[in-house]
Amino acid sequence: MSTYEQAYLELLKRLLKAPIRPDRTGVGIRGLFGLQLDIPLAEGFPLLTTKKVHFRSILYELFWFLRGETNIRYLHAHGVTIWDEWADPAGELGPIYGYQWRRWPGYSGEAYDQLGAVIRTLRENPYSRRLIVSAWNVGQLLQMRLPPCHVLFQFYAEPDQGHLSLQVYQRSADVFLGLPFNVASYALLLHLVAQCVGYKPYRLIFALGDVHLYRNHEAQAELQLSRTPYPLPRIALTPHKCELDAFEPSDVHLLDYRCHPAIPAPVAV
Repeated sequence: MSTYEQAYLELLKRLLKAPIRPDRTGVGIRGLFGLQLDIPLAEGFPLLTTKKVHFRSILYELFWFLRGETNIRYLHAHGVTIWDEWADPAGELGPIYGYQWRRWPGYSGEAYDQLGAVIRTLRENPYSRRLIVSAWNVGQLLQMRLPPCHVLFQFYAEPDQGHLSLQVYQRSADVFLGLPFNVASYALLLHLVAQCVGYKPYRLIFALGDVHLYRNHEAQAELQLSRTPYPLPRIALTPHKCELDAFEPSDVHLLDYRCHPAIPAPVAV
């Protein structure tokens, strides 16, 4: 069993015994605070095998973020509906993740490409301690249909070993539905950025704030815990591409993904 899947299943077990708390949605949760997942990417691509995780949605959501878009038209064009519950009637979500990553508004009206700046810095000064991208723009939170759950991420390069790692701070982690998507999405982002700067993806660390299991996901969690994991799949990227905006979803190939069937669960909005 991979380090990632073992840690994830242990987290589900802990949550099933965690205190019950009220929550914004009214569904109710079992919750914990201040945990961490440390995922070695040498073991494979961290996509759960004890249930099928819809990689196509993860793939197109990430490229939607990378395009800096805020309307679900792009997602719908590719058959992805995971943001529909939060969009307004025109399909708008406000200045959420991709907007902040690629077009953070400056004081003088300029747009700041945080992710592009990080990639430039990795090439020029890989030992920098400022390789950070934030989605938590306090001045625009009220314009967002859903405030960011994964609010900040930081890269860490080890040039002598050729390793690139990534740590994510996630303020709110829906462990059954959301967290598996988030882990795979940031692992894919790390693979893309690593290829752009000539490094190998090494570690993915998630620092988790409010960690919760919705009460109407408990039976699904029990079912998932009854299953035996398979080896993790792998990711292959089209070689020789070294600019982030040159990548397309067709450049990403998920290999050897063997998994148990999907486990449907309702989304709390």
